[in-house]
Amino acid sequence: MLSGTIFEKTKVPLQKWFLAVGLVINAKKSLSSYQLARDLELNQKTAWYMQQRIRAAMAAEQAPMLQGIVEADETYVGGKPRKGNKRDNDKPNKRGRGTKKTPVIGAVERGGRVAACVTDDLSGKGIVQFLKNTVDPAGTILITDEYKAYNAAKASYVHAIINHSVAYSDGETHTNTIEGFWALIKRAWYGSHHHYGRHWMPLFVAESAWKYNHRNDRDGFGSFMRGCFA
Repeated sequence: MLSGTIFEKTKVPLQKWFLAVGLVINAKKSLSSYQLARDLELNQKTAWYMQQRIRAAMAAEQAPMLQGIVEADETYVGGKPRKGNKRDNDKPNKRGRGTKKTPVIGAVERGGRVAACVTDDLSGKGIVQFLKNTVDPAGTILITDEYKAYNAAKASYVHAIINHSVAYSDGETHTNTIEGFWALIKRAWYGSHHHYGRHWMPLFVAESAWKYNHRNDRDGFGSFMRGCFA
């Protein structure tokens, strides 16, 4: 019955697994493995292992192609917060392109779902490949900022641009929705995890995306469990 699920061959009681799923799903800023270990009276390594299995199940969820008004953008995860307890002799933390932070690209429907992934390629070719995998061009208006690499999408999508050096919104032309999603990822980084290796970052991004996509779900636990046994 448990074969092929995240519970396969587990030595942890299922009751604790179910509690872990519920705690992870309901933690808006995510949850550290140390906190989960305390909550479930487990050692930290076991809690970490359980969390990564839960995140892997979230990452495996098959999402439909995004449609309608779709915002696309990229962000960079890592480092220290730009604001907060910064000493006078600290150098300002760099933002965006040109940093050593890890790039993440995403797209979100207005009022709908989000798709995001870690990437090494933010060239026009890399961006178009991401969009082809996540955004249906039929009937879609793609909104991005002025980053020139997004111009490569014009061949496949109706493309509107908001120039952030001029304004952050022009009526319905803005990327505020995807910026809100990036804030969720960064709150988890700064508020709960503080650091995780690039190797694991796709799972943490998947956790934030799953929570965003199920934000209006009255039974998130049931949705997760149905996905595990699908």
